[in-house]
Amino acid sequence: MMRALIAGVALLAVTTPVVAKAPPKPDFAQRVQRVEDELAIRRILLDYSFTQDAHDYEGYTALFAKEGEWANGPTVKKGRDAIHKMLIDLYGATPAGYVNNESYHITTNLQVDIDGDRATARSRHLLIMRGPSGQPEPVLAGRYEDQLIREDGAWKILKRIDYPIMPTPEEWGKYIRERRAQQK
Repeated sequence: MMRALIAGVALLAVTTPVVAKAPPKPDFAQRVQRVEDELAIRRILLDYSFTQDAHDYEGYTALFAKEGEWANGPTVKKGRDAIHKMLIDLYGATPAGYVNNESYHITTNLQVDIDGDRATARSRHLLIMRGPSGQPEPVLAGRYEDQLIREDGAWKILKRIDYPIMPTPEEWGKYIRERRAQQK
């Protein structure tokens, strides 16, 4: 009888599944913080386009962490000063009262993943420029891959990689050179 009881207990131990405890559900405050974080990150990704279009270089560079990085192929700019200089080199100084009536960026398909004080994001971008007859013309499409960090209590871009898709970087360079030649 004792042997049967021991065998039964051993069999029960072998055949009883071990149930893992589910991770605790985030409380209300944690869920609200996550929503606030995602909204703040989405706002940064959209403000990137708005500040670029407005030639608001200070606003643009303020979106980056102190040691933030912007990359496109072999071109890498690290730190706010280097990123600011890149904008001046690209667009020139912004005249007082500047209003951009020549181009605008559209940022779409935002996907944000948050892990504590770090996050990653992916998005798509489209640049619309004034065509030869004044009509809007899509001229550049690509994607962004971002790493973000909470710095001094605010979300900032730690690293942004810009991947042009259409046209290719080579084709885009040719387009810009031709457009600049027409404007002279």
